[in-house]
Amino acid sequence: MSPPEPVKILDFSKENASDLLLPQPALLKSSGWDQIYFELHQQPKFDTPEHRGTWHVIAHCPNFPISGERSGERWLDGKLKTEARNQGDIAIIPAGISQICNWRTSAQFTIVAIAPALLEQVGQDLVNTDRMELIPHFMTEQDILIQGIIAALRNEVESTKIGGDLLVDSLKTALAIHLLRNYCTASPPIYNYADGLSTSGLKQVTEYIRENLHRDLKLVDIAQQAQISPYYFLRLFKQSTGTTPHQYILQCRIDRAKYLLHHSELSIAEIASEVGFCDQSHLTRYFKRLVGVTPKQMLRRA
Repeated sequence: MSPPEPVKILDFSKENASDLLLPQPALLKSSGWDQIYFELHQQPKFDTPEHRGTWHVIAHCPNFPISGERSGERWLDGKLKTEARNQGDIAIIPAGISQICNWRTSAQFTIVAIAPALLEQVGQDLVNTDRMELIPHFMTEQDILIQGIIAALRNEVESTKIGGDLLVDSLKTALAIHLLRNYCTASPPIYNYADGLSTSGLKQVTEYIRENLHRDLKLVDIAQQAQISPYYFLRLFKQSTGTTPHQYILQCRIDRAKYLLHHSELSIAEIASEVGFCDQSHLTRYFKRLVGVTPKQMLRRA
């Protein structure tokens, strides 16, 4: 009898990690995101070897047309279960948990991998991180919020829009909070956020944003200005301003662009770069949406 094969280690901090297990490479995958990774797969029927990941993994079954059954088996944390894999079903495979998976027919599915450090960072003010442990879940149930976050992440992979890194930061923070609340052995408590940020904290954050509009602002960097975790910052900032950081930054960029149109000799393309837009077309699109006219039309009216 031949000895059993060693358990394969799946590390999504490295490129093409899933090629170790699957017959074909991913159709779509993220690049350059911090502590979160996205892949969309279309695969023929397959069986994986036993493997465990260094990151937490969410597997999601989207809607796609196939003939026949798309069910299969998953061996997860020492338990075997047949999964129907209906549209919207998700599986949660915590880091360090062994699994074997198969699909009986062609399959389309999404993988979102999350670094354990992200949950620790978000949960540092909420739970005892020594007791923080994700609970494995088979692909037998739906989660509407996770479906929405995965759809938004896919949209970011497929597009290059203004504020992409900040939006991904917000999405991964929301996903981490949701996992801590609903799929963790230690649930975070509920807090009252009615008071929002302190006056000095809000002033420091908004000044930092206005001084760095030309940069690709990240949520973790903005939250550090108030010396609080991204989890608290998202809630407190919205309580203080009535809007999300992403929406606030977009409005600041448009306001700054309006000022430069009237008070500088810069071209529209140069203004777009100066206020943090990818290019002139991105500035024009959002300017028209928020102001009602394009930058060129505003200049003609001046």
